[in-house]
Amino acid sequence: MIIDGKQVAQDIRNELKQEVSELNEKGLKPGLTVILVGEDPASQSYVKGKERGCEEVGIVSNVIRKPATTTEEEVLGLVQQLNEDPAVHGILVQLPLPNHISEDLVIQAIDPDKDVDGFHPINVGRMMIGQPCFLPCTPHGVIEMIKRTGTEISGKHAVVIGRSNIVGKPVSMLLLQENATVSICHSRTADLAAITRQADILVVGVGAAHMIGAEHVKPGAIVIDVGVNRIETGKLVGDVRFDEVKEIASHITPVPGGVGPMTITMLLKNTVEACKNQAVTQEA
Repeated sequence: MIIDGKQVAQDIRNELKQEVSELNEKGLKPGLTVILVGEDPASQSYVKGKERGCEEVGIVSNVIRKPATTTEEEVLGLVQQLNEDPAVHGILVQLPLPNHISEDLVIQAIDPDKDVDGFHPINVGRMMIGQPCFLPCTPHGVIEMIKRTGTEISGKHAVVIGRSNIVGKPVSMLLLQENATVSICHSRTADLAAITRQADILVVGVGAAHMIGAEHVKPGAIVIDVGVNRIETGKLVGDVRFDEVKEIASHITPVPGGVGPMTITMLLKNTVEACKNQAVTQEA
């Protein structure tokens, strides 16, 4: 069965639309502000997607566009202003930033309660120890997709290929919190296929086109492909050889149209959550 990320994302957006409408009745308007520095085409396209998503579910969206020459101090000053603005519930600084601006410093400057990307070290720490926090959007989307197949994650052997801070590490931690037994593989793993063939759930996030084939996959496994690679023909493909793996997996995500649509949707979900949390804090 092919997991239709667009459909799962749409179902969640419909739920969010209802939630935002109920918040509006209480006088609450969830607000997301994105800071975009420079002219990176992929970032521009991604930010447009975020704007469309906000509009669809009723989130107030604001994009602050700055030239690539903007200084680190200016970006940090902007973040501080947004931290103090009660109408802004979620802050997102679009990465990558120009080389002269420290991504770490900028992420750390965001109020953790407004960090809807889930990248602040405090949110990462909260996630590690199982406290309530904003989960990073792509890993959160991966878990949501697995759950919506009706699969019980608890007790399953999950293998994650990739150990990035954005996908591999957090998705491993979230699977562990769902009571899966988790193995993490990476570029130094010896005999990769011997480990991946044990997986009931295989999550691949390496960024290497068509790296994983049928020989890596146990029949009946769920395969989630987080990779997005543009090959010479200009076509977008995943890390998994979709056509051969779909013959043996029980569920598989396509690229494009799999995990991708979930990332922005989980960002919207985090923003709505931030609005609710901040309303409770203000009442207290």
